[in-house]
Parts: sequence; C-alpha cells; structure tokens
Amino acid sequence: MYYSGFADEAGASMDIQIQATVELGWRHIECRNVDWVNLTDVSDDAFNEICQKLEASGVKINCFGSAIANWGKDPRSQEDYLSSLESLQRAIPRMQRLGTKLIRGMSFAIARDETPDSPELERMIFEKVRSLVRVCEQGGVIYVHENCQNYGGLSYQHTLKLIEAVDSPNFKLAFDTGNPVGSDNHTGNPPYRKQSSWEFYQNVLPYIAHVHIKDCTFLAETGEIFPQLEHTFPGEGSGDVRKIVKDLLGRGYDGALSIEPHLSVVYHDQSVQSPEDIQYANYVEYGSRLMKLVDEVKSELAA
Repeated sequence: MYYSGFADEAGASMDIQIQATVELGWRHIECRNVDWVNLTDVSDDAFNEICQKLEASGVKINCFGSAIANWGKDPRSQEDYLSSLESLQRAIPRMQRLGTKLIRGMSFAIARDETPDSPELERMIFEKVRSLVRVCEQGGVIYVHENCQNYGGLSYQHTLKLIEAVDSPNFKLAFDTGNPVGSDNHTGNPPYRKQSSWEFYQNVLPYIAHVHIKDCTFLAETGEIFPQLEHTFPGEGSGDVRKIVKDLLGRGYDGALSIEPHLSVVYHDQSVQSPEDIQYANYVEYGSRLMKLVDEVKSELAA
C-alpha cells in the first residue's frame, strides 16, 4: 500500500502540489487539475513543464484524475461521448510518457428525466464505456471507474452489471469511501435508502484497483446532482473508512490510498473557497491523519 492524493486540493500550481506531497513524505499524486485545467487538457508546453518538475522532485503521477464520462456527461449525447473519447486519446500518450497506468473515469450522468437504468439507456452506457475501455486496452492503461453520481454509482449491483458488460481486464474500480454516504441505493422501489460504504465495498472488492479516501455525513437533499454533505477528516464520518482500510490492509492491498479531502475546497460548489494557505494546511493535515489511522490499524492487525 502507498499514499497519493488529489493534490490540487492543496493548491492550484504543480509546485504547491509537489511541495505538499513531499512534506507528507509521499511520492505520488493523483493528478486532476493543474492551474485549474485538467491534466488531459493542459497545453503541450504546460505538460512538458509539469513533467520536468515531477522528474526533478522524484514525485510521480500514479493516476490521471480525468473527467471522462463523468457526472456532467449525458449518456444520450454523442457530443459528450466524443469529448470523453478525445480526452482519453489525449491522455494516453501523456500517461505513457509519465509511466502512469491508471486513469479515473466514470459511467456518465444519472438520467433525471427517465428511469436511470432502463434497458435502452443501459445499452448506450455499456456500449460507450466498453468502447472507451477498448482504447485503454490498446494504450496499455487501466480505466478505473469511480462510484460517483453516475450509472455505476446507482448501487453496487449496477457496478457489477457494468463490470460484466464491459468484460475487460483493463476495467477496474476506483472505490471512493465517501461517495455512497450521500447516494441513493437504486434497488427495489423508491423512496430509496442511502448506500452503505461498507456494503458497497464488500460486494465490489475483487475488482478494486484504487481507493479514494473521502469521509462525510449526509445532511440533506439539494435537488441538484450532489446532496448536502458535511465532509470530515478520515474516520470521523459515515464512510466506514477505518473499517475499510483495516480490511484492505488485512488482505494485503498493494494499491494507493488516495486522499480527496473536500474540506477546504468543495469542487461541486464554486462558492466555497479558501485562501491557499488554508487549503495547503488542510491537505497536509488530512494526509497526516490518514497515516495515523493506518498506523493504528496496523497495530490492531499485529496484535
């Protein structure tokens, strides 16, 4: 097991992201945005500069935090599909240059105006995600699907159905501990209960290649894509973080625990901002608390 994180929550520039990573004693970043632009979309000149800074620091990118097929992409839109395909095609040569094997992707937005898992909609989603994964196969990289506000995040059953439909060794999961807390469990009939992070984790465990550490408690529905949540330090919310980390370590998990604090930077609410020094301190504190939690869990396992 090793540590990583969405270091754009420490600061916008690659310099700050590297600084926070090194201060934690880590050697990996799950790179999402640099200077507010996704790594798949920065200019060639900017990407070259990023590569030079990473090489000089000894820090590596273990996963591209792309926006491919994410919660803002309509599965019925050919334009949204093509934009995801183009992003992936831009990302793969960059991943090859950096030696990065994982790219975070999703399974398109949850339909709000029709049954989100109707047979016709499922057919479109499966076909489009499968085609994206085939591109990953050709490029020698792995598409890790995050259980967010997307088709696969409707329930663990939907994730398993997606895995079966895509049917590729290059399709794995980036399991997020916090996302189930505010997500409806779309099984049975409404009104739906909220998901359990532990239940979701247990049922998709064989397919997990990457783990996002996020923790929170559910507050209220907002009528928007994302509910109102109170984000917490790891182990202090409803995301079963300690229980999941203990189980992972007990099984010999050798992937990343990648932090996504969402405490001082809330990406889905642009009105929530913090001065850069608070963002930075928050990120380092979050990482430090996760390492403390892991040390405690290791002691419990050794007892």
